[in-house]
Amino acid sequence: MRLNSSFFYTLREDAKDEDSRSSNLLVKAGYIKKSSSGVYMIMPLGWKVMGKIEAIIRDEMDRTGCQELLMPALIPEDVYVASGRRAGFGPSMFSLKDRKGMQYVLGPTHEELFAQAAKMKIKSYKDMPFSIYQMQTKFRDEPRPRYGLVRTKEFIMKDAYTFDADEKGLDESYQKQFNAYKNIMTRLHLDFRIVRADTGIMGGLLSEEFQAVTPLGEDILVLCDDCGLSSNIEVAACVPEKPDHEEAPEELTLVETPHSRTIEEVTDFLHKDAKHFVKTLIYKVDDKVVAVMVRGDRDINETKLRKFYGATEVELADPETVTKVTNAEVGFAGPIGIQCELIADEEVTYMQNFIVGANKTGYHYTGVNQKDFRIDRVGDLRNIMEGDTCPVCGGKIHFAHGIEVGNTFKLGTKYSKAMGLQYLDQNNKLQDVWMGSYGIGPARAMAALVEQKADENGINWPADIAPYPCSIVIISMKDEEQVAVANRLYDELTAKGLEPILDDRDARPGVKFKDMDLIGIPFRITVGRGVKEGKVEFKVRGQEAEDISIEEAATRVEQLYNESIVKVEH
Repeated sequence: MRLNSSFFYTLREDAKDEDSRSSNLLVKAGYIKKSSSGVYMIMPLGWKVMGKIEAIIRDEMDRTGCQELLMPALIPEDVYVASGRRAGFGPSMFSLKDRKGMQYVLGPTHEELFAQAAKMKIKSYKDMPFSIYQMQTKFRDEPRPRYGLVRTKEFIMKDAYTFDADEKGLDESYQKQFNAYKNIMTRLHLDFRIVRADTGIMGGLLSEEFQAVTPLGEDILVLCDDCGLSSNIEVAACVPEKPDHEEAPEELTLVETPHSRTIEEVTDFLHKDAKHFVKTLIYKVDDKVVAVMVRGDRDINETKLRKFYGATEVELADPETVTKVTNAEVGFAGPIGIQCELIADEEVTYMQNFIVGANKTGYHYTGVNQKDFRIDRVGDLRNIMEGDTCPVCGGKIHFAHGIEVGNTFKLGTKYSKAMGLQYLDQNNKLQDVWMGSYGIGPARAMAALVEQKADENGINWPADIAPYPCSIVIISMKDEEQVAVANRLYDELTAKGLEPILDDRDARPGVKFKDMDLIGIPFRITVGRGVKEGKVEFKVRGQEAEDISIEEAATRVEQLYNESIVKVEH
């Protein structure tokens, strides 16, 4: 790319409306531009990087025997109604009507259509296994788009689907895709962890996330260095903390606690540690009202609560509902005399002489024990905390944050049942097809790489991911010899298949150097006065510059580029 005749720009000031380092740098460096909240233009530099990421994804997908196709983004709404997912997506699904009044949606995901496509082939058990994939735009009306490309309303996704005759076949297909995903993340130079996750609206038997580790990440990763446990906090199992001795029961006492509604306010008023309190929160689980008990310093895990009831929606009850079941204002709910189903996190069942709301405005009970109320059901309902006991090995848990770049699902027969995807087995009986689903977000991968590898000067791409691995900077465009040498190096690198940038702008050297650092070019050849002695300056990002001969410059770039490519086993 010759900059003087190309669409190229950079910004000197930080982007005012971006809330992450990656989005700010990608905007400043001219890779992306916000069109509206959660919607971005991908500029030429960004599209080059996206292309290289997608090429790695395609290579690994093709190696598994997965075939590429393209599904429509405009889909009849009835498709999602038939699978039972229309209600689950709710307002996050963009919907519209055509001129005849037919209801359509912009596809948020494509499991249903892939099941329809598979029907064209599958008649018998002999027609499986096979796998197909696409690179397609998805649309989700996110309530809070943020972090640039990390959470958007419109994004490209690679989604693949496997089709098998039974669970054993699904396991084999899943492992093949799973290994391909590990290769993709490795080849993308990402620092990643694989964690168990909630299947969410996708449903199915298993979900595993490929998380790029970065402080920006929306997801909390639960890790144990002793045994290698990796889990999303949404599904991380908790080991209840048990008392080390039996306490003598205290007398149940009603205590006035005026203006003390929150745990912080009540602990301050009673001068007790939050571990001695039990919070009782009122939830609406689908259409059912339930009270959930958890230790005062813990948080209820709403994903676990939803799965506990097999529910679709979980939300905190409105004040009117709280008052109805507690006969008190919000902030004074407790288990004694509660007028709805009462469930408790397992840890609560081991507590002694604790404090709860009294279901009376301005009052709490102290000296509460298990005999003072009746729990309807018990389960693991809380979030694990940093420093908690590992549920696998008994070690100590620590947290990291991650950006979910990829996700793999064992869907089982959920979608085949809904879409009537069946086959005749060896006994000529109809059976449901077993499916797997596998997604990767190329734009998220790009943002995660920037988050992980940027330095004080800007983006810092791996050489094989960078839009252009090398820049050739001409110090003086008025010096014919410098221009001639730069053009010769440009042609030589191009012939080697190493797309270079030729910075032939009439700009100061400092501006050119800053721009090349900002956009993240790994190698820089500076063509200046040294050409008279047959020398150019060669610089690797983050290292000291050195003078080398003109003749060895292109070979040096080629060597370093090849060394940067991560090799994986196939």
